[in-house]
Amino acid sequence: MSKLPDESFRDTISTINTEGKRNFIYPKKPSGRFYDKRKILSYFLLIFLLSAPFIKINGNQFLLFNVLERKFSIFGFPFWPQDFYLFVISMIIGVVGLTLFTVAFGRIFCGWFCPQTIFLEMVFRRIEYWIDGDRGAQIRLAKQEWNAEKIRKRVTKWIIFFIISFLIANVFLAYLIGSDKLLEYIHEGPLENKSTLIALLIFTGVFYFVFAWFREQVCIIACPYGRMQGVLLDNKSINVAYDHKRGEGETGRAKWDKRENREQTGKGDCIDCNQCVVVCPTGIDIRNGTQLECINCTACIDECDTIMDKVGLPKGLIRYASEDEIVKKEKFKLTLRMKGYIAVLTILIGMLIGLLFLRNDVEATVLRLPGQLYEVKGNNISNIFTYKIINKTVKDFDNVTIKLEKTKGTIKLVGNPNIKVKKEGLYQGTLFIEINKALITQDKMKIKIGIYNEDKLIETATTTFLGPRSFN
Repeated sequence: MSKLPDESFRDTISTINTEGKRNFIYPKKPSGRFYDKRKILSYFLLIFLLSAPFIKINGNQFLLFNVLERKFSIFGFPFWPQDFYLFVISMIIGVVGLTLFTVAFGRIFCGWFCPQTIFLEMVFRRIEYWIDGDRGAQIRLAKQEWNAEKIRKRVTKWIIFFIISFLIANVFLAYLIGSDKLLEYIHEGPLENKSTLIALLIFTGVFYFVFAWFREQVCIIACPYGRMQGVLLDNKSINVAYDHKRGEGETGRAKWDKRENREQTGKGDCIDCNQCVVVCPTGIDIRNGTQLECINCTACIDECDTIMDKVGLPKGLIRYASEDEIVKKEKFKLTLRMKGYIAVLTILIGMLIGLLFLRNDVEATVLRLPGQLYEVKGNNISNIFTYKIINKTVKDFDNVTIKLEKTKGTIKLVGNPNIKVKKEGLYQGTLFIEINKALITQDKMKIKIGIYNEDKLIETATTTFLGPRSFN
């Protein structure tokens, strides 16, 4: 009877020990061609993430997600509450794009582009390697008694982690409230903005907790993206994969012995050195197949290639590959499902581009005052309206006038006749429109109203004017 494979790994996760307590992962410091490429990309993305709130395009923040005031800016395009449909389409494009990317290339986003992974692996983890040392030194330090050396290293690391968490919290706040307001608060000082300081310290505490303690558990426990793999991946999806056909051979893996004829013994190329496990930041064994804990960081690829090179075997025992490529030697190609996602994504992007071109920088609405009919003033009929002008630009409108278009009549503003609409601001008020009886052709007549700034038409609005049923 053949021995059943050991699948006990499916019943546990690497971050929890047999007693149900937190099991800290001490991964070996990775090195290799993929890690070097990840470093370059990560540093570029770090610069982007830290600078994006402070970059301005036509006066608009490059990235802004002001949920409280319902103001959003994506790549310099401002989105107001009235533009929420554009924001929704943008988010749908992001979801469909990420889904397509996952179906084709697995969880590569997590290992190469996710801010959580970038900050943890390329900032906090590298500081830890610098202070505590590599895997072995970290394990020894964790078991070591609290002497002067351990206290010095721990306190130094915690202080640096807190400072970086505080800086990240400031940048995060710039994404939420805007960089201009953040810089204004910094200039005024913390005592003048105590509520903002409290929010900042809360964010700092959250980031510190995540990067100093919770760490890879965000990817394993909190993030739902890993669980989406079971739905999205198939045998044609490219993943970080162990070539079990080559690695196990016919009789399984064994310790390396250069005197052994592997063709005769039928053993695979995996020498069971376990280095792919000790270098994994989530503590899994990639040889067990695709698992939700795997973030496709490629650390196991680099480490395995290094070992293969040392023992004189071909590289690529662990590599980017699909299951069909490993088993059937089939090369990657677009499936019907991928083509469907590409078609949907193309349509959505086309819709968004079209709607962005049709979008106005100024939005005006003119509505009749609810419950009010018309009033007869001699030979004129008068209606009362409320109006609202939204300036989505970063320029002030200092001389706004409202005029009737294609219809003779007069507009009288209630209150201050000098309308000034501040940048990214809103102005609303009340006005009367009077039209001569002879010009009224029906009891509900559509009229067009033009909004001008410095005699330049910036927006038009259509509303209904009420008049008497008889016009004689």
